This record gives sequence, C-alpha cells and structure tokens, in this order.
Amino acid sequence: MSALIAASFTVGYFLGRLRPWDRLDTWLWRRLTFGGRWTCTRRGQLGVLAVHALLRPAATVHAWRHRNDPTTPRSSAVRVVDITTEEN
Repeated sequence: MSALIAASFTVGYFLGRLRPWDRLDTWLWRRLTFGGRWTCTRRGQLGVLAVHALLRPAATVHAWRHRNDPTTPRSSAVRVVDITTEEN
C-alpha cells in the first residue's frame, strides 16, 4: 500500500513539474493570438476550438455567447498642450 502511495506522489510530482495543462494552454494562446496558416482550414479551427473548450470551458462559453456583440465605442483623442511658448 505504501508503494502505491509513493508511486502516486511521484507521478503527481512529475506532472506538477511538467505542467502539461499549462503548456497546452500556452500553445493554445499562441495559436489564437498569432494564428498561422493551419488555422485557415476548418479542421485546424475545430482543433483549436476543441482544445480551448477542454482547457477553458467558461471562457469558451463566454466567447460563444458574446461573439456578435457590438464593439465598444472608442474614447476621444487625447489633447496635447503645447508648452514651448517663450516669454520675454
């Protein structure tokens, strides 16, 4: 029994060190952010969507519900004051 517990702790330790979910999430973020030629196909898009739904289900549902929302209005431009006037 103690060997099974030690083995499970060892496997858990190595999975914690390797962080497979974090690495897969980083890979997914890079695919969504930077794209690539392979995401131009339906198969590639479905693959990214499936991985996104697996890793971040709440974010996937939120993105799906708000995919057709109108864009937020842009703020007005910043006014720059010229302070280079000379007196004298």
